[in-house]
Amino acid sequence: MKRPTTFKENTSAAADYLARFASSPLPHIINGKKVASESGETFTNFSPVDGTTLGEVASGGATEIDDAAQAAAEAFGAWSALSGTERKQTLHRVADLLEDRAHEIAVTECMDSGQTMRFMAAAALRGAANFRFFADRAPTAADGQSLPTATHINYTTRQPIGPIGVITPWNTPFMLSTWKIAPALAAGCTVVHKPAEWSPLSAHLLAEIALEAGLPPGVLNVVNGLGESAGKSLTEHPEIKAIAFVGESSTGSMIQAQGAPTLKRLHFELGGKNPVIVYDDADIERALEAVIFMIYSLNGERCTSSSRVLIQSSIYDEFVDRLAVKMKGINVGHPLDPDVVIGPMIHPIHQQKVSSFADTATQNGATVIEGTPFADAPDGGNWVTPMLFTNATNDMDIAQQEIFGPALTAIAFNDEADSVEIANDTPYGLAGYVWTNDAGRAHRVSNQLDVGMVWVNSQNVRHLPTPFGGMKASGIGRDGGDWSFDFYMETKNISVSLGTHTIPALGA
Repeated sequence: MKRPTTFKENTSAAADYLARFASSPLPHIINGKKVASESGETFTNFSPVDGTTLGEVASGGATEIDDAAQAAAEAFGAWSALSGTERKQTLHRVADLLEDRAHEIAVTECMDSGQTMRFMAAAALRGAANFRFFADRAPTAADGQSLPTATHINYTTRQPIGPIGVITPWNTPFMLSTWKIAPALAAGCTVVHKPAEWSPLSAHLLAEIALEAGLPPGVLNVVNGLGESAGKSLTEHPEIKAIAFVGESSTGSMIQAQGAPTLKRLHFELGGKNPVIVYDDADIERALEAVIFMIYSLNGERCTSSSRVLIQSSIYDEFVDRLAVKMKGINVGHPLDPDVVIGPMIHPIHQQKVSSFADTATQNGATVIEGTPFADAPDGGNWVTPMLFTNATNDMDIAQQEIFGPALTAIAFNDEADSVEIANDTPYGLAGYVWTNDAGRAHRVSNQLDVGMVWVNSQNVRHLPTPFGGMKASGIGRDGGDWSFDFYMETKNISVSLGTHTIPALGA
């Protein structure tokens, strides 16, 4: 069946897809059932496009989190006891259904988060790919190493840690939730998912689809709610053995404190102020395209965005002039329009924060260059214009604070040592990008950057078997490949004597 692709078709589909979310409060999904909050409390989910109501959402708290955690604990035994091959089959069925409902998921994500169809069209397909990748590794997830000695056979194995709490953000909620949930399920864990309250709809779709695919009740539970109630209850619950969180660094710090009494294992993917370093010997055309893509795609609301561009002084003026021309050609518009690059910000609070950095830049002494606004922007929406801050220095707020929007800060540097010093001079350390045709420099600089990931002569191209994660205030732990199983599973060593070693004799 042909999928709707035009703005008109997507708008018509959105009316159909979103109607059921508007008719009654979005429920939690606990132990395979859709349930309201015991208190009857709800919160309103607003459209970032025009501020209208997308519907009410059940607001959970300690009661709902406890119910979900107990359901996950009860389901853990049977789910973890399945062979990896059996889990693989179920997770592939989930991926099949995600692909079948890809357009519904994309449209829902656009209208709930403000992300544009240009990028969300592939959201469900990327989510399905995450499920398939980890499903295929489920049969070998428990495999370990053989470490023999002359007197003992030592071998390692892994076993799932138990019920997991997953807390996901609002920027690309569907893809990021699959990134956490798929490996947890493949490992044999069960999950209680608390999605961001600003974009809760796609988490409901994922759980609904998983149940339809045959995932047993209680294996994946979803509790909607605010961070200070549902989130806090989840991070403190004794049945939850680990927390996988994506969000702000300050929130990660709070979660770390909340999980301390129950000694929870933690995986944090936090903020970033990522440098892209452009040397004067770089392929300038490709560097320009990559810099533009990595800050103005996904509304600039991504942790790995190249939000600081460090440009060698000999090419600084030319490079920023060309950046400005390209930035002004980026179109802002309705997220369901497949030709649009930048949609509305997720929420009025975030829109105000992003917009305020124009004044901050001016106060810092930088030059503010604005892009082309959305001429037909609906009233009530969270619209911003892309921005480029030039003549900046790294001590400015615009170079130190995570803006998390379509705003790029351009900083000049003199030489290689200067570029590395500037790049590392932030609290964050998630990603870095290096543009040079000097192979030696590419390796030298990559090794000196205090970040968890470096791309050389490339934008962020994600390869699932590789580790993903940051240093400093950008996170703890790594996702991807076997690194995901290291988090969701416990490693056990078993030592078997060959019966030949001496056992010390004590006593008579």
